[in-house]
Amino acid sequence: MSAKAISEAKGKQLLAKYLSSTIAPVQAASFSNGVSWDMLVSSNPWMTSQKLVVKPDQLIKRRGKLGLIKVNADLAEVKNWVGERINKEITIGRAVGKISNFIIEPFIPHTQQDEYYVCIYSHREGETILFHHEGGVDIGDVDAKALKLTVAIDDQLKPSDVSTKLLTNVANQQRKEMLTSFITNLFETYMDLHFTYLEINPLVITEDRIYILDLASKIDQTAEFLCKSKWGDIEFPPPFGRDAFPEEAYIADLDSKSGASLKLTILNPKGRIWTMVAGGGASVIYSDTICDLGGASELANYGEYSGAPSEQQTYEYAKTILNLMTKEKNEEGKVLLIGGGIANFTNVAATFKGIVKALHEFSTKIIEHNITVYVRRAGPNYQEGLRIMREVGKSLNIPIHVFGPETHMTAIVGMALQKREIPVPSKPSMTTANFLLPNSSYDTSETVEQKNRSSSTSGETVSKQKEVGDFVSITKEDVKPLFNEKTKCIVWGMQNKAVQGMLDFDHVCSRNEPSVVAMIYPFTGDHKQKFYWGHREILIPCYKNMADAMKKHPDADVLINFASLRSAYESTMETLSYSQIRCIAIIAEGIPEQLTRRMIKLANQKNVVIIGPATVGALKPGCFKIGNTGGMLDNILMSKLYRPGSVAYVSRSGGMSNELNNIISRNSNGVYEGVAIGGDRYPGSTFLDHILRYENEPEVKMIVLLGEVGGTEEYKIIDGIKSKRITKPMVAWCIGTCAKMFTSEVQFGHAGSCANGDAEQATSKNAALKEAGAYVPNSFDDLGDVIKDVYEKLVEQNVIVPNAEPVPPTVPMDYDWARELGLIRKPASFMSSICDDRGQELLYAGMPITEVIKEEMGIGGVLSLLWFRKRLPKYATKYLEMCLMVTADHGPAVSGAHNTIVAARAGKDLVSSLASGLLTIGERFGGALDGAAKQFSEAYDAGLSPMDFVNKMRKEGKLIMGIGHRVKSVNNPDMRVILLKQFATENFPMTPLLNYALEVEKITTSKKPNLILNVDGAIGVSMVDLLRNSGCFTLEEATEFVEVGALNGIFVLGRSMGFIGHFLDQKRLKQGLYRVNYDDISYVLPDKI
Repeated sequence: MSAKAISEAKGKQLLAKYLSSTIAPVQAASFSNGVSWDMLVSSNPWMTSQKLVVKPDQLIKRRGKLGLIKVNADLAEVKNWVGERINKEITIGRAVGKISNFIIEPFIPHTQQDEYYVCIYSHREGETILFHHEGGVDIGDVDAKALKLTVAIDDQLKPSDVSTKLLTNVANQQRKEMLTSFITNLFETYMDLHFTYLEINPLVITEDRIYILDLASKIDQTAEFLCKSKWGDIEFPPPFGRDAFPEEAYIADLDSKSGASLKLTILNPKGRIWTMVAGGGASVIYSDTICDLGGASELANYGEYSGAPSEQQTYEYAKTILNLMTKEKNEEGKVLLIGGGIANFTNVAATFKGIVKALHEFSTKIIEHNITVYVRRAGPNYQEGLRIMREVGKSLNIPIHVFGPETHMTAIVGMALQKREIPVPSKPSMTTANFLLPNSSYDTSETVEQKNRSSSTSGETVSKQKEVGDFVSITKEDVKPLFNEKTKCIVWGMQNKAVQGMLDFDHVCSRNEPSVVAMIYPFTGDHKQKFYWGHREILIPCYKNMADAMKKHPDADVLINFASLRSAYESTMETLSYSQIRCIAIIAEGIPEQLTRRMIKLANQKNVVIIGPATVGALKPGCFKIGNTGGMLDNILMSKLYRPGSVAYVSRSGGMSNELNNIISRNSNGVYEGVAIGGDRYPGSTFLDHILRYENEPEVKMIVLLGEVGGTEEYKIIDGIKSKRITKPMVAWCIGTCAKMFTSEVQFGHAGSCANGDAEQATSKNAALKEAGAYVPNSFDDLGDVIKDVYEKLVEQNVIVPNAEPVPPTVPMDYDWARELGLIRKPASFMSSICDDRGQELLYAGMPITEVIKEEMGIGGVLSLLWFRKRLPKYATKYLEMCLMVTADHGPAVSGAHNTIVAARAGKDLVSSLASGLLTIGERFGGALDGAAKQFSEAYDAGLSPMDFVNKMRKEGKLIMGIGHRVKSVNNPDMRVILLKQFATENFPMTPLLNYALEVEKITTSKKPNLILNVDGAIGVSMVDLLRNSGCFTLEEATEFVEVGALNGIFVLGRSMGFIGHFLDQKRLKQGLYRVNYDDISYVLPDKI
C-alpha cells in the first residue's frame, strides 16, 4: 500500500518541524500501555501548569461526536479519564476494539468563530485544497460546503489564488493574511513530505497565532527512500478494531528485505478459514469468495505472497501462517487455502517446496488441530509443484486436496466451505510442459461449442441484460492498434529471462523477426547478449546509453522498463524525450505517487501510452507480449495465446491477467488482447483508455473488465456504456466485494484497492455496471460461465465465426529449464560434497552458515566441516586452530617468507607475492607433515620398534621426515612442539603414534642433539592420532586424508597468514626493490673456456 495513515501525534510532529514559523509551537504527549505518568510529566512539564485536552490516537474518525475527547481538564482529570478507558473494549460502527493510545495537548481557549476547516488530498490530476470558514465537529457535509482549489501536477500554489478562491468568506483581513501564508506553506510541506491526505479540523486562530487542534493524515509510504531523513522514525498503526500482531510485523520485515511481495493482515486469530494466496488480485478474489459463501466471520487473515519469493521466504511465510493456525483449536477443524492464479514467472514448484518444508515441521499440530488443506495453483513448473503437494499429503497423512488450471481458481473455496463437492482428482499430467515436438499433432478438435454447458445460474443473469444483437460493428479504418505483428521494442534492464520469453512468444506466433531489437543497461559498456530465436542463436545489442539505443533502432516504438522503483522515474522521463516511443510499460511497483503522476502528465502531453506502474504488462496474441506477461511457453500454448481470439480484456492485476487468459480460452475462442494496467493508485493508462481502443478494433467482439474496489474509473466505463460510446458486449466484475464485510479497514494487495466512500465499494460498482447493461456475474466463480454464455450467443448470431485451430511452430525448451523440470539428466562437470550455495543460505557440509556462527564453531569448526566433512569434537577443532597458530610464521629468513618479501618489494600484488612464497613449500620447507605422518604410521602399523624403524631408514638412505631442526635441539627445545605435545596428551583419547615418535626422538637425539621431533613431525603424528582415535573416522578414511595431502594443508593455511603479514609489513615500511649484495654471492666462473 502507498497511502498509509499515521498517528495524529506523528503528523503534528512533522508539521511542527516544517511549519515552525507559521504555527504556534506544538506541544503533544503520547500515553499508552507501559508509559509511566511520572516519566511523561517529567518530559512534558507543561502538563502540570495548564488545562489539557486528551483523546485517543488510533485513527478513529469523529471522536468529538463519539464523546472520545476530554477538554479543559487538569492533569488529575486527564489521568482519571484515561484510566477509565484504557484497555476497555468499545464498539465504533462495526469495529470492536480497545483504546490503548492517547494524545495529550494543552487546551486552547477559543470561540466557534475562531475555528476553520482545511483539507488537502491528492488525486490523478493534482491536489485539491478544501477550506471552510466554519470548522469543528458540526461542520457537516464538507464536500458541499467547502470552497475548493485544485493545483495541477507540477504547478505552484499562488498565495493570490488562496486568498481569492478559498478565503472569500473570511472577513477579518489579518486572519485572511495569516491563513493565506499558512495554507501556502502547508501545501509546500504537504508536497515536500509526500503526504497524500491531510485534514485539519478545527484549525484555530486566536489573536496572532494558528493552532492545529485536530489532525488526520496519510503519507505515501513508497516515498520512504526519498523522505526518510525528513520523516524520521515512523510507524503505521493499524485501524481501530484490529490489533497489531508481531507476526504481521515479522512478515512486513521480510517484505522490506525482499524483491518479492509478502503481505499479512490478521483479521480474526480465532477464525477457522486461513488463506495463503499467491498474487495481489487473487488474494482479494479468494477473500471475496469466502465472504460470498458466508465465511466472513470465520476468515482469519488476508495476505499474499507473490513476485517469485524464494523457497526460504515462502517457508517463513507458511511457517508464520501455520503457527497462527495452531495456537487454538476449533471444534469444527480448520481449513488452509493455498491458492492463486496462473503465475507469469514464479516457479510454482520452488515456492511449494518452502510450503512443504513448513508442513513437515507442523505436521503433528496440523493433525491435532484437524486442518484440511486445499491447493489450486498453476504456472511455470506447476505440475511438479502439485505433485510434491500430493505426495506430502500422503506421506504425512494430512488431508490435502490438490487442483491445477483445469479447476476454476476459487472452486476450492466452495469445497472447503462444503458448498461444493470435492471432485475426483483428474489424472495428473505426466508432462511438465506442453512444448511441441516437430512431428507432434496438436489437438484442434475441441472447441467451446462442443463443450458441455456447465450447470450455473449465470444464464439467468445474461437473459436479463441487454441483447447481444445490440453489437455495433466498427470499420477497419477506425482502428488504431497499440501493438501489431511488426511491433519492435527496447528493454530497459538486464532481464534476459523475460526477453527470451518474448522471443519464444514471437516465434510461436510465427513472427518473421524478433520483437526485441535492443536492451539498455547503464551499468556495463556496450555489448551483445545471446538469445535463442527458435532453434538458432541470435545476438541482441545492449547499450549503456539510451540515446545510442534510440538512434540505432528508430523503428522501436515500445520501451519495456524493468528499472527498480528508485530509478524507474528517471529512466521513464528520459524515454519520454524520444518521439519514436508510443508506449512504455513500467514494471516496478512502489514508485512514489508524485513521481508517477508527473510521468503520466508528460506522457499525456506527448500522446504516449503508459502501462503500469506495478504491472506485468500486456499481450496481443499472435503479435506481441510485454516481458513475463502470459507466463511461460506451456501456458501460452495451453491458453492459445499464439493466435488471436475475439475477446479483449483489461485488468488491474498482472497475476489475474494470466488467469483471465485461462478462463477466456476455456470459455471462448480466446484472447484478442489483454492489458494489466497496474495495481498502483495511479496507473499510467486507465480501464477506459483501453476499452475505447477495443471498441474501435473490428476484430474485438466482446470485452471483459476485471475492476476492483477503490477509485472511480469503472464509473467512466458506465458513463461510456450509457452514452453509447461503448457498444460491444462487456462482461464485468469488480473484485473486493468482501471489503464491506470487514469490521475494520483492510488494505488489499494493490495500492489502489482501498475504498474512500460507498461509491468506491466493489459491490456498488458491480450493481452500477449491471444496471448500465454490462454482463455481471453473481460472483467471480461464475465469471467463466457468463463469458461462455455471451460468447455462444455471439456465435449463434454469426458475430463471431470460430476458425480452425492453427498448429503453432515448434519452440525447443531451454536446457536450463528442462533440467529444472527434471526432464533431462546429464553428468555433472564437477561434484562437491562440502559446500552448497544454491539455496537461501550457504551450507558447509550440510550445516547452515547461521548455525556455524551461532554455535561459535570458529575456524577449527569450519575446517572440520570443509576439510573432513564432519563436525569434530571441540578438542579437535581447538587443536586445529592451535596448529594454525603455531605454523603461522617463523620469521623472515625462511624461504617462503623470503620469497614473499622479495616479490612484495618488486611491486607485486598480494596474491602474486603470496603465491611466490607458497611455491617454496615442499619436502625441504614446511611440507613434511604428510611425509612424517606416512612414515611413522607405516612403521607403527608394521610393528617395527622405534630402533628398527631408525635402522631401516638409515639402511634405505632416507631421511626421517619430521625429525631434525636447524636451530632447536634437546637443549634448546621448540616451545611450539612442547605446546602441541602437551595439548594432545591431555585432550586426545589416545596418542599411540605421538608416543611412538617420541621414542624415535630419543634414539635420534642420542646421536645428534638437534635431531628432535620438529613442528611438522609433531603435527603430522598427532593428527594421525586424532583422525584414528576421535571416533569420527574409520581407519581407511583416516589413511585417505593423509594420502591426499590434508595435513600439509594445515601448514599451507597457517603459513599463509604469516606470508600475508610479511607482504603488508613490506608495503607499510615502503621497502624498495630488493637486490642481493655482491658479498652474498660467490662467483665461481671458469678461468677460461
